[in-house]
Amino acid sequence: MRDEIVAAVKAAGVVGAGGAGFPTHIKIDAKVEIVIVNGAECEPLLRAHQHIMASESMKMVLGLKTVMLATGAQRGYIGLKRKYADAITQLQIALKSIGGQEIELFFLPDIYPAGDEQVLVHEVTGRIVPEGGIPLHVGVVVANVETLVNVANALEGKPVTDKYVTVGGAVSKPVTLKVPIGMKVEELIQLAGGALVRPYAVIDGGPMMGKLIEADAPVTKTTGGILVLPVDHSLVTQRNTTWQMIANRAKAVCCNCLACTEACPRHLLGHSLQPHRIMQAIGRGQANDSEVLSQALLCSECGACDTFACTMGLSPRRVNGELKKQFAKAGIKNTHHNKPEKVRFNREYHLIPTKRLTARLGLTQYDVKAPLSTEEVIAKEVRLPLSQHIGAPAKAIVKVGDYVKKGDLIGSIPEGAVVSANLHASISGQILSVDHSISIRLV
Repeated sequence: MRDEIVAAVKAAGVVGAGGAGFPTHIKIDAKVEIVIVNGAECEPLLRAHQHIMASESMKMVLGLKTVMLATGAQRGYIGLKRKYADAITQLQIALKSIGGQEIELFFLPDIYPAGDEQVLVHEVTGRIVPEGGIPLHVGVVVANVETLVNVANALEGKPVTDKYVTVGGAVSKPVTLKVPIGMKVEELIQLAGGALVRPYAVIDGGPMMGKLIEADAPVTKTTGGILVLPVDHSLVTQRNTTWQMIANRAKAVCCNCLACTEACPRHLLGHSLQPHRIMQAIGRGQANDSEVLSQALLCSECGACDTFACTMGLSPRRVNGELKKQFAKAGIKNTHHNKPEKVRFNREYHLIPTKRLTARLGLTQYDVKAPLSTEEVIAKEVRLPLSQHIGAPAKAIVKVGDYVKKGDLIGSIPEGAVVSANLHASISGQILSVDHSISIRLV
């Protein structure tokens, strides 16, 4: 049975619908005890997952049962927050109908980053993922809400062609939409009533871990939110700060107050990551202190250290990200493999409440409902990157001028690739171009 499930998920091009987009057929081809649904949606302003849990509850539970069957898991937990009232009601109905006693809801604290895999695993199971490890190392698989819906669709032979996206921030009518993958972000902004400010910046993802993108960028399999903000908003200027300025500040300004370390979720789980020590080493010019600097390899880049904790405008996250790049170029691997037996004794006092985070980020005025639209979204043209996932890009199997139908395979896993994912047409139409992306125009 596992082989059939894995094959269906692989054929459908299912990847993690949030984060880096790890191919799901690889993740579920494992033996675990527990499957956890990540319904935390802990980043401010994002709403898509709670809407999916409410509107696609039966399908999501079916996807969860499918992953449990494939992995041999005996327990399933749906991790979500009590404030997601509609989702809770619908999921309870679904669980009563098809769930079984082996699946239950687990109510998470309203903190950031409750959706981080390692934080989620600890909150639900009490287990601590070892340094440099993944949930699989403690007998757990974590699956995204939308990913499980896509798994259920894969069993019906339906590939991944659409994406749920919250469009929020400085827009007239914040909304959550189901749109064809490859649609231009600026078109989604127009569907949300247009931007309220000019000029504006766009963040793909949440305000903490999202990336700045251009308005003509396409929606991908991992896009969960589109946030429009004024170009002078602190979240935008922070992301536009050059690496040289980040490095200079790190060398000159850090007072080693420990605020970054005390807010670090991985440190609080017992990992030997201490951002203030890394900043201290940078400030002292101790570039050869590999024992300290290599701690950067344990960083999840969640942003708790710089966006919330530091009062000096520094960015341990950016420093850690740069160090990780340098280590990768030098072929330096993580040597930290400690297995904490317990979390830090004061962890509960350093958890970050979501409301407090939202205020600290200057986003309270944008923290409004973004209801799920029931109207079908039609895209006249889409651009589908061949790489929307971790691993090797898909290989185009169509050419300019070809006609395709929605759901047709247009990019396949390259021969010999260990990690990759298939790509399917998100609309019916004619192929306009094929390079690093495949463009399709509705006809």
